[in-house]
Amino acid sequence: MTDKRALFEELKTLTTEKRNAASMDIDARNSIEIVKIINDEDKKVAFAVEQELPYIAQAVDIVVAAFKNGGRLFYAGAGTSGRIGVQDAAECPPTYGSDPEMIKGLIAGGRPAVFKAQEGAEDLEENGADDIVAHSVNHKDVVCGIAASRRTPYVVGAVKKAREIGAKTIFVTTNPRSQFNIDVDVAICPEVGPEVIMGSTRMKSGTAQKLVLNMITTSAMIKLGKVYENMMVDLQMTNKKLEERSKRIVMTITGVDYDEAERVLLDAGGHVKTAVVMIRASVDASEARARLQKADGFVRRAIEGNF
Repeated sequence: MTDKRALFEELKTLTTEKRNAASMDIDARNSIEIVKIINDEDKKVAFAVEQELPYIAQAVDIVVAAFKNGGRLFYAGAGTSGRIGVQDAAECPPTYGSDPEMIKGLIAGGRPAVFKAQEGAEDLEENGADDIVAHSVNHKDVVCGIAASRRTPYVVGAVKKAREIGAKTIFVTTNPRSQFNIDVDVAICPEVGPEVIMGSTRMKSGTAQKLVLNMITTSAMIKLGKVYENMMVDLQMTNKKLEERSKRIVMTITGVDYDEAERVLLDAGGHVKTAVVMIRASVDASEARARLQKADGFVRRAIEGNF
């Protein structure tokens, strides 16, 4: 059997490549009927992800352990999956004040593929392996492959190379666990079913992947002390919106007014955590920073003096 015929036969078996019975006549529907069909299918995504929560929690623990050991998280994907990984990685530094090198998104075709499809870039396993080597992935790191089909060569190559190096590996796919045959530490397999438009995995599959990555990095940042109560207290004041959000967070947590929040943030060097501890523990900036250091960055423990 030729490689092309083998791929054809493989694609036929994938749930995400099957036809969706609910949308067989979508081309004959009016606009409200079309969007209702799409919406009805989208409703299934969160429930599919719910079934995978134990595996997502395992992934979180692996990522947190890596971060605490000086490791990094790399996403590896192609097309929609790659862009979702790049997006998640890019959003963490402004949201949580994390080092930009801490979470990286690798995409088949490189940076140009983020903005324009680079067809064919995903077809070779060695391309994924080469990117892992180029980014000096080591045994402390975690590599998370993202592929709706679970077969994308670029992603498979990246994960295989990472495992060979000794890095921990995670894989996110939207095809059934029963079809998963790649050696990884944790597989996350929300079964979203056939897409509304056959094979258009930017739809339900992409939504599921986004939900999973959100959970992994958000949970990891919480467990690293970058959240107090349910507020992001390690955000970076890199634009006017974030400056005002920082003041609002300080005001909400401590009850001070706008001017006082602005003044304390100035004394704290713009660091929300420090400002919150200063006010809640009635200490100066130097003492607040010392408390945060002793508390491993956890605001609640720094306020309570629970080191």
